[in-house]
Amino acid sequence: MAGVPRHRAAHAQSRGAAALGGSMAQRVLPLPRQQSFVPPTVLNPFIHPRPLRATEKLRTVLQGTVLLPLRATCMTFIILLAWLFASIATFQHPRKGSVPLKGWRRRMIQTTLSCLTRTLFFVMGFQVKVKGKIATPLEAPIFVAAPHSSFFDAIISALTGMPSVVSRTENLSTPLFGTILSSLQPISVSRQDPDSRKNTVTEITKRALSGGQWPQILIFPEGTCTNRSCLITFKQGAFVPRVPVQPVLLRYPNRLDTVTWTWQGYSLKELCVMTLCQLFTKVEVEFLPVHVPTEEEKNDPILFANRVRQTMATALNVPVTDHTFEDCRLMISAGQLTLPMEAGLVEFTKISKKLHLQWNRVREQLDTFAAIASASKGGRIGIEEFAKYLKLPISDVLRELFLLFDRNGDGTIDFREYVIGLSILCNPANTEETIRMAFKLFDQDEDGTIKEDEFACIIRAALGLPDLDVSMLFKEIDADKTGKLSYDEFKHFALKHPEYAKLFTTYLELQRYQLDMLEEYDIESPAVKHSPVRKSTVSISESATARNKVCPEGNEEDNSTTSDKKDD
Repeated sequence: MAGVPRHRAAHAQSRGAAALGGSMAQRVLPLPRQQSFVPPTVLNPFIHPRPLRATEKLRTVLQGTVLLPLRATCMTFIILLAWLFASIATFQHPRKGSVPLKGWRRRMIQTTLSCLTRTLFFVMGFQVKVKGKIATPLEAPIFVAAPHSSFFDAIISALTGMPSVVSRTENLSTPLFGTILSSLQPISVSRQDPDSRKNTVTEITKRALSGGQWPQILIFPEGTCTNRSCLITFKQGAFVPRVPVQPVLLRYPNRLDTVTWTWQGYSLKELCVMTLCQLFTKVEVEFLPVHVPTEEEKNDPILFANRVRQTMATALNVPVTDHTFEDCRLMISAGQLTLPMEAGLVEFTKISKKLHLQWNRVREQLDTFAAIASASKGGRIGIEEFAKYLKLPISDVLRELFLLFDRNGDGTIDFREYVIGLSILCNPANTEETIRMAFKLFDQDEDGTIKEDEFACIIRAALGLPDLDVSMLFKEIDADKTGKLSYDEFKHFALKHPEYAKLFTTYLELQRYQLDMLEEYDIESPAVKHSPVRKSTVSISESATARNKVCPEGNEEDNSTTSDKKDD
């Protein structure tokens, strides 16, 4: 505010804020929202909490006393037989996993193991219904199956001649099952190898382009289990080779669901026991027509994956969402922070792509959110918790900021809204220039430090609360307890709490709004109307507003204009 004494500027702003307190309360801001940030129709595809009713438990126990021991005995015999044939097929095979099984070895796997696997599922009580035609290796080197909801989805292997699968390296050393798995010549994934993901995609591509020398590959592109209520993001591995794929659909049309294995629900052992105690379990496997990629899809694996997913979702009559495995990790973290597990779900694929966020950054924001929401119920932030976290009273300016975060207008902020708000509203406003401008505004005597009375003067003017006690907030910023804030202390606090940056720019925008209203209704006197204070406030507001934009690039869904992003 060059040319105007600092105390006069602050006094004028305080007067303006007090004079227009009533009009601010009545102000209604239009807040257009980007459609691509609309919450998903399925809020949590990773839970299956339905408990058994008393009658279902009784029936399961009675049936299990007979079925469970019989089925367990038969299954053990079949598994031992499968291990024997798998050992014979891979006996003295040169360079295991590096060259394909051929001749009698491959025929043994395709016929004997396939027959034994079918028999195993029959013994377990599965009634399998198959629809559609299974593609040959030359027609479709890769099967993509969804929705992936259970370990019982392995029934597809028996129907398709025991194709190769993608499996963790540790699974190959499991007794019995490791030998059987090795006979399928799986593509191994190692968590210890930083290049494992790249090597996996390279191996999938090599086998898919082998012209039938290798077995077909079965891939579950969702990468984790869901409750089949939607199709989450497909990983790109199956679509990078640019070869035709055959979509495979899975349905379990049972009155009692004992197969769904999700992150929150029944354990592996519980599901196995409950399934073996049922008289029968229905499963439908549908093979859709082969999807041959267009030239556009060949050059864009993400587009290829999305179109195949949409085809499968349409056939299943379920929605698609942008949840992914990273959402599961956030969900588990939310539970560890005593939040509801679904609080961690943000549709990570969409959020990370549009806002350029890394998982670690979102995980850090979850810690902050948990600290704010700890006093509330349901893992959501209300205006009271928001004000308490910022150590400020509820005021019109704070309500403006809260309204910007609260995207659906329900009066609370969930973690998804919090992440979007920080990225779109606060972080872009929290620049070096904004922080330096704020520091100069607070430093009224221009001595390079901010004293508590200077700090209180501007905060009270900003919030329109002349009697506000800001001592607690000041002490939190004053790290060295000197009673003065240096620029480094001020900057450190601002970077750690980006909400204040948006609160500051919101205040400046409201100042500009007030002056515009005064001018419109001829309330403002000519002296104030043409004063340097007004011009300085408008200038600063326009500067802050101009920086409050975010323009993610490289996202085909985001067709909104720059002004839309500013409004958002």
